[in-house]
Amino acid sequence: MEQSVNKVELMGRVGADPRIGQSDEGRKVMNFNLATGEVVKTASGELKEETTWHRIVAWEGKDIAPFESVKKGKRLLITGKIRTKTYEKDGQARYIQEIMAQTLKEVVSG
Repeated sequence: MEQSVNKVELMGRVGADPRIGQSDEGRKVMNFNLATGEVVKTASGELKEETTWHRIVAWEGKDIAPFESVKKGKRLLITGKIRTKTYEKDGQARYIQEIMAQTLKEVVSG
């Protein structure tokens, strides 16, 4: 069987205070959006910053920063894996990509 890798590493800022919920088993889960940015050169040669938004899902655990510390504007380093969810709306299949966080750490600027 062929090996494959599903791993992502992101550093960015939290877009809004996260939504925190609880599973039926009593485990806490946090959902939020993370903005990452990069500078790209346009066709005319100008430099422009582009922002990409990522949906993050983090389950309470040993490598996850305390949920209470994750707030709008915080800079975070996240490692995890990409998961695609499918749902139907108005008879059309829709897809959402989420990052399932495995580690989540606050980045402190010096």
